[in-house]
Amino acid sequence: MKLMVYKNITIAIDGPASSGKSTVAKKIAKDLNLIYVDTGAMYRTLTYEALKNNVNIKDEEALLDLLSHTSITFERTDDGQRVFANEEEVTNEIRQNNVTNTVSVVSAHPRVRQEMVRRQQKMAKSNGVIMDGRDIGTVVLPNSNLKIFLVASVKERAERRHKENKQKGIFSDLEQLKRDIADRDYKDSTRETSPLKQADDAIRIDTTKLTIDEVVETIKNLINTKINHTE
Repeated sequence: MKLMVYKNITIAIDGPASSGKSTVAKKIAKDLNLIYVDTGAMYRTLTYEALKNNVNIKDEEALLDLLSHTSITFERTDDGQRVFANEEEVTNEIRQNNVTNTVSVVSAHPRVRQEMVRRQQKMAKSNGVIMDGRDIGTVVLPNSNLKIFLVASVKERAERRHKENKQKGIFSDLEQLKRDIADRDYKDSTRETSPLKQADDAIRIDTTKLTIDEVVETIKNLINTKINHTE
């Protein structure tokens, strides 16, 4: 593969919590030399900063003010990706339970999403990117070259999150995770601003019985097919 082929391609990966979006997107970005943008981490970072600074997560004006003073950047490494808020690394902090349980409140604010979308679109403007989230194919990058919508059962997603938490030393209860993920699905899909929704032209992939590598290869094959059809 010639890396230059992928210079201007944009790939949108959407789906509910723990459907494998970030893990898959990171692997594809590394393999194809694309810039990876984890939009969920951006909302998590703002949530973490709000909790750390005692900002009311239900107060949109206060969150906007905090966001205006918060730079959110990423750094790709061999092990994945590091996340920074005002140059301070918050990669692990934004995955703690208190952030996970409140990020849906922060991400539901219309003007917060508007500013985040502006930043995300700017990142994608002049680079080949793969971006994952819940409204990438419908709102952030509606003209993406390829749109993927990943799904998996609540049981499977809870087990993935539970395993991930254990590896990071974060305590979690599997049954509670199932309830939390189902609740997050409901909140994400019913919010008024940019709800979780499959784009009409997105390709749906059920990852419940697939390994990460199988999902990655499936999407890479779709990318190659897309490029061959547009050359």
